[in-house]
Amino acid sequence: MTQDRPVFGISLMLGFCILAPLGDAMAKLLGETTPIGMLVFVRFAVQALVLIPLVALTGRNWRMRGRILRLTFIRTVLHIIGISAMFSALLFLPLADAIAIAFVMPFIMLILGKYVLGEEVGLRRLIACVVGFSGTLLVIQPSFAEVGIAALLPLVVALVFALFMLVTRQIAKETDPIALQAVSGVIATVLMLPVLLVGSFSDTWAISLSAPHPDSYFLLCAIGLLGTLAHLLMTWSLRYAPSATLAPMQYLEIPVATLFGWLIFHDLPDGLAAIGIGITVTAGLYVILRERAIARSAPTETPA
Repeated sequence: MTQDRPVFGISLMLGFCILAPLGDAMAKLLGETTPIGMLVFVRFAVQALVLIPLVALTGRNWRMRGRILRLTFIRTVLHIIGISAMFSALLFLPLADAIAIAFVMPFIMLILGKYVLGEEVGLRRLIACVVGFSGTLLVIQPSFAEVGIAALLPLVVALVFALFMLVTRQIAKETDPIALQAVSGVIATVLMLPVLLVGSFSDTWAISLSAPHPDSYFLLCAIGLLGTLAHLLMTWSLRYAPSATLAPMQYLEIPVATLFGWLIFHDLPDGLAAIGIGITVTAGLYVILRERAIARSAPTETPA
């Protein structure tokens, strides 16, 4: 069993917060010309192709059975659903707005960490996450008025990835992160292929097999590589820190996504959305500072 090292876990999660929005930006660039199903399929196929040789060359233990295999399968299905929902949301929403709306996820994770994993979550951290959630609602309102129910897709992402990270926490200390991601990539690729075949035969474009435009290959590979590395960092982080500690860190995805949205798509949140994002980020930063204060004072004080 790996001992918790919160500072190292937070550093790994920071890497995830930079790479994940960049991968989402690549998916947004391709979303209008490439079926969502193909984007998700390539995302996991690249993950498998990159990591399987690495597992073989390093002699890592990739064999799974029993409880670990079942949880890995569940984790992979959740991963497929979450990425599909996010890539779909990016067809309708600016990058920063989609990610900001999804930030009900840390609130869900804190609740799951407290009541499912038995992790200690104090009142002040819960209040700060509720404030952050209110900021997320401010982002939803103008997006819902503009694109309708598609604005709620990031909420699906939030719920699914909260469950995904809960499952990851259950197996992170018992599995090698590279082997876990390699096996997940294989499982996802195998699960996605028949879905794409059915979509092709039924003329359902969103989940059909379609040859990418030659100019798209670089971005498709980038989506797979960025997603693979980002989730490796996330998996590693959960080996060293509790989910309740890492949840607030992911608020940093919002300013990173805002930067990428401005640089790539020339989109900036405005009005109510900007206020909501500001509230969410402020609440998240408070929780991070509170976590550091608790870590310095432990074990003499009870987390609050």
